[in-house]
Amino acid sequence: MLVHIKNIVKKAQQNGYAVGAFNIINLESILGVAQAAVKTKSPIIMQVSESAIKYMGLKPVVHLVSTVAKNVGALVPVALHLDHGGDLDIVYECINAGFTSIHIDASNLPFDENVNLTKQVVKFARPKNVWIQGEIGSIVGGHGEIGKTLKEIPQAKLEDVVKFVQQTKVDTIAAAIGTAHGVYENEDINFHLLKNIKTMTKKVFVLHGGSGISNQKIKKAIKLGVNIINIGSDIKIAFCQTLISVCAKNKKEMDPRNLLKPTIKAVELVVIDKIKLFGSANQVTFKNLDSWK
Repeated sequence: MLVHIKNIVKKAQQNGYAVGAFNIINLESILGVAQAAVKTKSPIIMQVSESAIKYMGLKPVVHLVSTVAKNVGALVPVALHLDHGGDLDIVYECINAGFTSIHIDASNLPFDENVNLTKQVVKFARPKNVWIQGEIGSIVGGHGEIGKTLKEIPQAKLEDVVKFVQQTKVDTIAAAIGTAHGVYENEDINFHLLKNIKTMTKKVFVLHGGSGISNQKIKKAIKLGVNIINIGSDIKIAFCQTLISVCAKNKKEMDPRNLLKPTIKAVELVVIDKIKLFGSANQVTFKNLDSWK
């Protein structure tokens, strides 16, 4: 069932676990994420990037997620979120289309421009009861990349994060703390910086680049107050590796559904593992279902 992201986050904060924000890229990934949530009785965030919207179309994305949430995921809370919104036209369209959370990413701009652009989106979204996630300190890397070493992984300055939160009044904050998009050998989490950000901002913290971090460090980050963890690369990797393998073994298959069906299970298994790691499994019961609305 579709719910506001604030309802999902509130329970995560109260009970000390993190919620997975899983990037969806097509129907198969949507089904895989939903099925994983149902099997683990977990709340989830389905997030879509601008490139995924351009690929599928905004209306099809909204209708697909809504339909799957109301049917396949009828017994679990599902929130719809825009990940890394940089195009203001798409940002505003998503707000008007029913997304309950928007990530406005202007982190590549100078600090003052980032603040001003984020404030503009917050002002537009607030009357519509839409949460806004801001980003400070650009999070580098490439979605789906594996095993490389980045020359530099920049980290945000604590004072900049605090000023940014105070000036923009964002609902959730993403900050560069050593992780990267993709799976890299030299990415890490600056736990000291994370702890100070949580202490000084009191805001919901979103960890980007969760795919390349060890389970032990993810658990420590959750204990320090990470509330949402983004997973994109692991889903893309599982999907693509499975599809490549199935196609290679079935070169004469002419029904695309037979080639694509195994990818649903591949995505589901990745998401199940992450849900269990984040601690959100078995948080939803038939008795407490109404409390998520």
